[in-house]
Amino acid sequence: MTHPVVHWEIGGRDAERLRAFYADLFGWKIDAQSPEYGLVETGDGLGGGIMRTPERVPPYVTIYVQVPDLDAALLRATELGGKQVKGPTPIENVGDFALFEDPEGNVIGLLATGMAPAQQAAR
Repeated sequence: MTHPVVHWEIGGRDAERLRAFYADLFGWKIDAQSPEYGLVETGDGLGGGIMRTPERVPPYVTIYVQVPDLDAALLRATELGGKQVKGPTPIENVGDFALFEDPEGNVIGLLATGMAPAQQAAR
């Protein structure tokens, strides 16, 4: 089974400024659904998001890798020397995501878009 990169995010304190910067620089179409988050269409490339970071979170760039089981992927990441940053968290109408740090401190996202029937029943 492959684990494709399915999303990316750029986060910073001034999301509006970031959205304008990247739209002007690359011609990306950005749907600012709220002041906090905007979905990015890059044309032929992989889409992503530009968001306002919470107060104590520094600016960042991260990728999201699709996995079938967030808990299993987080467990394996920690077994290999990584560290869980955020446990499985729902995204309305999308699925669930989680975050971990690799052994060098890079934050990587995990995305599970399909839920098992037992998970769906629990919601």
